[in-house]
Amino acid sequence: MKPAPVQNSTFVATLLSGFRSCLAILCFAVYFLPVSAQVITRDSISTPRPVKTRVRLIGAINLAGYGGSLIILNNAWYKDYPRTSFHTFNDSREWLQVDKFGHAWTAYNTGKASAAMWKWAGLSNKKATWIGGLSGTAYLTVIEFLDAHSAEWGWSWADMGANLMGSGLFIAQQLAWEGQRIQYKFSFHRMRYRDSELGNRADELFGSSWYERMLKDYNGQTYWLSTNLKSFFRNSSFPPWLNIAVGYGADGMFGGFENVDKDQNNNIVFDRTDISRKRQFYIAPDIDFTKIKTNSKFVKTLLSGLNAFKFPAPALMVDTKGKLKAYAFYF
Repeated sequence: MKPAPVQNSTFVATLLSGFRSCLAILCFAVYFLPVSAQVITRDSISTPRPVKTRVRLIGAINLAGYGGSLIILNNAWYKDYPRTSFHTFNDSREWLQVDKFGHAWTAYNTGKASAAMWKWAGLSNKKATWIGGLSGTAYLTVIEFLDAHSAEWGWSWADMGANLMGSGLFIAQQLAWEGQRIQYKFSFHRMRYRDSELGNRADELFGSSWYERMLKDYNGQTYWLSTNLKSFFRNSSFPPWLNIAVGYGADGMFGGFENVDKDQNNNIVFDRTDISRKRQFYIAPDIDFTKIKTNSKFVKTLLSGLNAFKFPAPALMVDTKGKLKAYAFYF
């Protein structure tokens, strides 16, 4: 989720980075969301004895899913770039760290889905949590190793830190409460750039279709920690499904490190340093879909998948420039 390691984050590097991010997230969605049929909650902590057939099945699914997606990524992305010895790349300041929140979100939700599968296979909560919970970081670590041996990228300690934070959030809650009282969620809204220069720049960097923008345009992404109120205040009158969420996003970004782009001859071809790059902080109500009671396994699976995404709702935002804004409906 990072452009090539060049000082000014050129258009080509950032554009290519977006395609790679699309592939990684697509692999996550295609593999994990359909198979996360079990929801790990305190209401379903009774665990059957391990069933060898199920354990083997889940092991095969994990092996095929991880291995297959990595092969796809390698063939579609890395094979056309020169291989190098292990090297690092410091991208900790890119995109005001919104991409790092994306890393953590992927690790958290991948781990949650994988742990649910191992729980279904009959493993104890502790074993399923550790094996499944670390799977997201393990998967993303392999991608970091591919980066580290590619001339165009490098190993990112910032990425690894974000991956571990996402896995840690899931594991800590599951071991402490045998459930997720604080969910890690994602939302996106498509940005409308009325300035023609910015619109063209956005099309070049982020693509023009809605799905390209959703995956690449960090200006429109928001990551949320959504807390279930009833889980912490059990004697309260709060509905079991009601959450309060705090979110993080950013705006004004038209380059990884700065709003400047240079060509191969180091000539400036884009300069919008007049636009402030700012962090944004949100608070909004939310829904914990896993708290909605249903006897349908299909609906339960659907609700579990939806819980990775923030429910559209009114929100209040404050940014690092001191602007305060209320939204009647924010996503």
